[in-house]
Amino acid sequence: MQYFAILGLLPVVLGAATTTLPKSAGAVATNKPIAVSGSFDGGMKMYDRNPKVCQGQSETGEADAMFVLEDGATLSNVIIGPNQAEGVHCKGTCTINNVWWSDVCEDAITFKQTSGTSYINGGGAFKAADKIIQFNGRGTVSVKNFYANDYGKVARSCGNCSGNGGPRNFIFDNVIAVDGGVICGINTNYGDTCTITNTCQDDGKNCDRYTGNSSGAEPTKIGSGFDGTYCKGSISTSC
Repeated sequence: MQYFAILGLLPVVLGAATTTLPKSAGAVATNKPIAVSGSFDGGMKMYDRNPKVCQGQSETGEADAMFVLEDGATLSNVIIGPNQAEGVHCKGTCTINNVWWSDVCEDAITFKQTSGTSYINGGGAFKAADKIIQFNGRGTVSVKNFYANDYGKVARSCGNCSGNGGPRNFIFDNVIAVDGGVICGINTNYGDTCTITNTCQDDGKNCDRYTGNSSGAEPTKIGSGFDGTYCKGSISTSC
């Protein structure tokens, strides 16, 4: 695994959600994940795996990610290509600034933190057959100024992980989501929450509630929509 800790190559792009995949400033291909300790600025280049490791919706793992972030790491100004399988894995809390997925394979990003808050600021993801954000850890994931296009769910708390539990909290602010499903799926039996503000989904799909388990069985869906306790906030259809 290659380690990088690079500071300040480009300013981080934050602000209102952008709905167009940025033009790549170049291409980088690796045969293993890039491990990040500290801060990594990709200079808006496209990073991808060679040889290809994407197997569609077949479950893979950290070894097939493009980036693996250590606790407290920051990843900025990156476009992730279609040949990787697992996008970004955050082993602890992390910050993701202006990162784009041109074609999500299995998941775009997986959070494994045991507590604390991770942040996604800006960026976006395209062509996620299942979900964009997978939350296997605990604590909070805050997503702001993010764009999702052609996806299953924007985010999901793990429904059937070994040792499953919670709570896991999602916060979405100024997210634009089109041609897909709900913003979040959560497990109410573990105390998960999803709060949505200043966000649009073109069909008004917002939050699904499940009963999670640790047996590996398919979790039971128990409801959809805002209930004021687990699924909170509001959503617009004007995207």
